[in-house]
Amino acid sequence: MTQPQITAVDWAARRLAIEVDGSFDDAVARYEAAVPTYPAARFDQLVADTVGWQTVLDLTDELAEHGFLIYWRLAADPLMGLAGNTARCTAYLMGNHTIAERMFRHDPAAMLYAPLRTVISQPPGGPTLFATEQPSRQFSSLGNPDITAVGTELDHKLAGLLDALHWPVPPCLTT
Repeated sequence: MTQPQITAVDWAARRLAIEVDGSFDDAVARYEAAVPTYPAARFDQLVADTVGWQTVLDLTDELAEHGFLIYWRLAADPLMGLAGNTARCTAYLMGNHTIAERMFRHDPAAMLYAPLRTVISQPPGGPTLFATEQPSRQFSSLGNPDITAVGTELDHKLAGLLDALHWPVPPCLTT
């Protein structure tokens, strides 16, 4: 019996924490208005109907004005509040399955980083923050230039979303 191959890759991540104007509740409301919830039933029906990929692309473009959808949401503060914590925090998985497909075709392991994790938080007495990791750093860890290029495109899309929300855009997302 041969030994299974095991690969370990170290890579440098870049977490972006961006102070945003307004209250925590305002930031959550603005973000969720700009990034709609993924309508699972609609896409499940497309799968059941075995539609062409162009139909998926068209519906996604129609829904995701800024290029992203929310696939999962967790308001962490109510549960953490039971332990006496007073920080506010909502975590999300935000992405675009049509963009993810352009990486998946090269390496399904790209789904380790798609959708993107994002967090809106506010420590007690502190500012409201939007945080995520820089997509291109995550995807470049897979060592495939085609995937890395899509990661860089996601940097730019994330910059566009932040700009549309009138939140500061880190320069590393636009270079």
